[in-house]
Amino acid sequence: MNDPLITTVEGLPQPLAAFVSPEEKKYIEEIKRRGGLPFAVTQHFASLARPLKDDPIRRQFFPDPAEALPDSFGLDDPLGEHLYNAAPRLVHQYKDRALLLACGACFGYCRYCFRRMWLAGGLPFINTDDESAKLRPAELRSAILRPAILPPILAYLCSHPEINEILVSGGDPLTAGNDRLGKLFAALRRARPAILLRVCTRAPVTNPARLCEETIAMFRQYRPLRVVIHLNHPRELSVPCRERLAACAASGIPVLVQTVLLRGINDDPAVLAELIENCLDLKLIPYYLFQLDLAPGTRHFRVPLEQGLAVYRDLEKMFGRPGAAAGFGPGPDLDRKLPVYAVDLPGGGGKIRLHDGVIAGRRTTAAGQVYLLRDSNGKLWEYPEN
Repeated sequence: MNDPLITTVEGLPQPLAAFVSPEEKKYIEEIKRRGGLPFAVTQHFASLARPLKDDPIRRQFFPDPAEALPDSFGLDDPLGEHLYNAAPRLVHQYKDRALLLACGACFGYCRYCFRRMWLAGGLPFINTDDESAKLRPAELRSAILRPAILPPILAYLCSHPEINEILVSGGDPLTAGNDRLGKLFAALRRARPAILLRVCTRAPVTNPARLCEETIAMFRQYRPLRVVIHLNHPRELSVPCRERLAACAASGIPVLVQTVLLRGINDDPAVLAELIENCLDLKLIPYYLFQLDLAPGTRHFRVPLEQGLAVYRDLEKMFGRPGAAAGFGPGPDLDRKLPVYAVDLPGGGGKIRLHDGVIAGRRTTAAGQVYLLRDSNGKLWEYPEN
């Protein structure tokens, strides 16, 4: 099940290693020296890339010197999750569901990651006052939260019956073995027997063998459970990935798909349509298409909002509009074909669905030009034009 991580240029497949520019090598050395989101990729995911600078797979995992460019809109905690810290590693922003940041390890590092400051070890994981919640290098290797952190999490869930779903995320929870992951699920089940588990992972894409029959059987044991995978491009659906996702869906475990809109990778209706069609063929459920969160070092991936809206209008012509409530809350429409286009409003405003009517105006700020986005309560939030 293990796919050892490549962490050096020399470890890449030879065609990719030979293609790395001197500027890119220099930047990787700078990351090692000054800190930052490390360079790491599985052998499987690296094998899907082509030796081209603009290859959509390569760009997702290979460090780009553009990450070091200043971004006046960059936020260390783009979603404002620290504002909703309910217990160490537990975020309770929405009434009926909570987010458990179960680990700080991944099967490689996506260069557009909105939690890059935490995964790089530069910030407390969530709770800035509680030493037990801080991310440490040893914890990155252990790949699951320490047992000592569980009691306050379970106590909170027991005292808040309005929470009927918990998102198990990180990092990637599947970096932990099935035994440790099963113990976590069992503890959550004991605290709240009927709670819906939503397991958020990129493992089927980056390390397909991790979604083995044993893992799928464990998922079935702890139903109600859904798997949420992160897919950005049709080429990520390799043969092993397709086989494992199809097996999971066939076992009765719903598999939901989240995609991030990324400049030069999938900001093309034809690319997204192909991805959606492939997912539907595999009985996967299109769930969210996310506008990029404002993490530092990711500006070169950001698609202008009006361009994103134009792309989504083209998708609506092909697939139809999703239902009014689709994508929000614990019960998404499992039969719809088009993901919800959404953004997490910077600074803790929560998710809103993006459409032409959500832009309430523009404003010039010290950081630059911004859109004013209106949430469901009429409050205005800023999101950069570029």
